[in-house]
Amino acid sequence: MDKFLFRMKSLLGDEYSEFLKYYEAENFRGLRVNTLKSTPEKLISLLDFELKNTPFCKEGFYIPEDVVSLGNNPLHHCGAFYIQEPSATSAVEMLGVEEGDFVLDLCAAPGGKSTQIGAKLNGTGLLWSNEIVKSRANILLSNIERMGISNAVVSNCHPDILCERLANQFDRVLVDAPCSGEGMFRKNQEAQTEWSEEHVKSCAERQLNILNSAKKALKNGGVLVYSTCTFSVEENEGVITRFLDENPDFELEDSGVDFGRPTLEYARRIFPMDGGEGHFAARLRKKGENVKIEIPDISSGKVDKDIIEFYDSLFYNRPFGENIKVVKDKIIILPKKFNFDIKGLSVLRAGVILGEILKNRIEPHHSTFTSASKEDCRNAVDFDVNSNEIKAFLHGEEISVPNDVKGFTAVCVNGMTTGFGKASNGRLKNKYPKGLRILR
Repeated sequence: MDKFLFRMKSLLGDEYSEFLKYYEAENFRGLRVNTLKSTPEKLISLLDFELKNTPFCKEGFYIPEDVVSLGNNPLHHCGAFYIQEPSATSAVEMLGVEEGDFVLDLCAAPGGKSTQIGAKLNGTGLLWSNEIVKSRANILLSNIERMGISNAVVSNCHPDILCERLANQFDRVLVDAPCSGEGMFRKNQEAQTEWSEEHVKSCAERQLNILNSAKKALKNGGVLVYSTCTFSVEENEGVITRFLDENPDFELEDSGVDFGRPTLEYARRIFPMDGGEGHFAARLRKKGENVKIEIPDISSGKVDKDIIEFYDSLFYNRPFGENIKVVKDKIIILPKKFNFDIKGLSVLRAGVILGEILKNRIEPHHSTFTSASKEDCRNAVDFDVNSNEIKAFLHGEEISVPNDVKGFTAVCVNGMTTGFGKASNGRLKNKYPKGLRILR
């Protein structure tokens, strides 16, 4: 740590003592409201502790130090919010996602930035979230599902292979690059022990390689944001400067934000004294004209009648579209704009799984209900966040429901879907996935 602190002193100069004061204080903790499920005002009214706005995004809030076990809160289970270090929301704000965009998040696990992008897309366009480490890709998929994002693709592919195959397909690309993690030292002892000047240099080389892969997936005129959670100049300004020197068809541009502090004129740095654990982000644009072509919703055409009847028995107006494909025993509803050849790209999920075909019936899948609104569902029961019923449901127990509720039924928390069960005779058989249940 002595070498790290010496480097920080050289970097910060007169501000080094201020950095140490914050560095030795409590960690910054935060959450981001998922606007696919809730509004900030609604979430504030339902939580039993105070939230204070962060400077990094309007959906971001600081969590009080004494709040514990927030991951067990029913509002977390239903995807109303994502627990996220405050300054980590800065990169997506700089990306400037617009509804209808095709967006690639190349290094996406565990999913904080991907789910932030998904909320900004608001069910339009396409989100492709990739993670090269399989175990982390599975966590990413779980978070995409919990937050109710139906227009996402989750893959576990090497960046070189993925970006070659998806060349010139995306309006915006985010590279939240693996780094030495200096901004995580305060809450991650392992990151401290792994740090060395040699590790910093190797990270910088890998980051440049990832950027050179990512650029291939970007359309002319598209935006690429590079971000890290580290402070080192080599991994931040150094990588961006080298990339621009090697790629004259890219330019650094103003992202229009005012949080943190400027570096390289338009890039932004965030230190603990700026309100977060630490982040760097730079917005680059690929020269050329970005011609937006309206892609119509894709329909798979003829689909088995039983599948359509099953779809319509669960939801009104087929909320996920009709780009339906049967893969082995799974009925997949692909994103409405999805028409890619995914062979060899290690795709874990595209869209949502409507259900699983069993011997003589179809069993719904959890992801269809988490991605649907209460209003989409033909049958729904709604419980308060503090109710005994929702606590029992999240434990995996059967619960009481009105006698007139029958069949597959969405279970909601203050109007936000969190899962489903099967109702009969005033009882709801629990279908909440075992791996997500709260253990007593």
